[in-house]
Amino acid sequence: MDSALVIGGTRFIGRHLVNDLLGNDYDVTIFNRGNHDNPFADTEGVTHFEGDRTNDSALEAAKSEVSPDIVIDCVAYEPHEVRAATEIFADVDGYVYISSGSAYATEVIPKRENETELCDCTPEQATDDSHDSYGPRKAEGDRAIFEAAERGVNAMSVRPCIVYGPHDYTERLDFWLDRVNEYDRLLVPSDGQNLWHRAYVEDVASALRIVAEEGEPGESYNVGDRQLVTMDEMLGLIADAFETDVELVHASDRELSTAGLSVDDYILYRDYPHVLDTSKLASLGWESTPVAEAMERTVAEHLESERDGSEHDPGRESEERVLGVLDTI
Repeated sequence: MDSALVIGGTRFIGRHLVNDLLGNDYDVTIFNRGNHDNPFADTEGVTHFEGDRTNDSALEAAKSEVSPDIVIDCVAYEPHEVRAATEIFADVDGYVYISSGSAYATEVIPKRENETELCDCTPEQATDDSHDSYGPRKAEGDRAIFEAAERGVNAMSVRPCIVYGPHDYTERLDFWLDRVNEYDRLLVPSDGQNLWHRAYVEDVASALRIVAEEGEPGESYNVGDRQLVTMDEMLGLIADAFETDVELVHASDRELSTAGLSVDDYILYRDYPHVLDTSKLASLGWESTPVAEAMERTVAEHLESERDGSEHDPGRESEERVLGVLDTI
């Protein structure tokens, strides 16, 4: 049986990754600081190695203890962490770094690996943990993968777009799930046709394993739902999963401004389409879950959770004022 070391592994993508690896006959070790509840504490085939991934000695100890065939790095947020890991795990069969669609610097449709320009990253950005430096840091991590492959390391990266699904602690989609579940009328920014490519978390998990097994060293692979949906279509899928109906009311920036709101106040709204080409990953044999099925699973877990996405709420009272204005037009 092959062994896998997952750096991270207990919260969102890593949690689904561990389940995917178990389902494909891997012995799994999760490496993290133990700051979050471990859903695999009593799971056969999963062991926990406690340590801080920013401590190279701890990673070296984990490698010595586990002797992994593959390593999947869920929590490398700074480029120097990727460089250290590719040195430490230079002889494994596959090291996979989770990058991001945010690594792309150019707004084109679609964004393609090896074609679309990546973000530059200054030395200051490389160690800055702010949101503004996220894309540049991920891009520089990709460049660390390219450099490692040139040294003969079997290192690859996977670039997800917005990830959604069960156990999403970011609660980005939970905001919209809660809205559909609680209200008959939803205020939708702009015309509801914006495209922000999303990726179902179980598909991201399978992509990470498949790239570790089948990917080419030095290559990056985009991952996202093979069927793109607009915001209106996404809300329709959510309503279907709840077995309910909602009225979608579209509002421009001008209309939203009557209550002090803007289109940018709405999570998962993006003015320019963000679309990734996923054909390269599909060529390895990867498949995505039908979006209706993915949404049904997401809604089912949402109902069992206590998440409501309230941190992303622009304010229902303000929305009601906008709805009132639109009703008079």
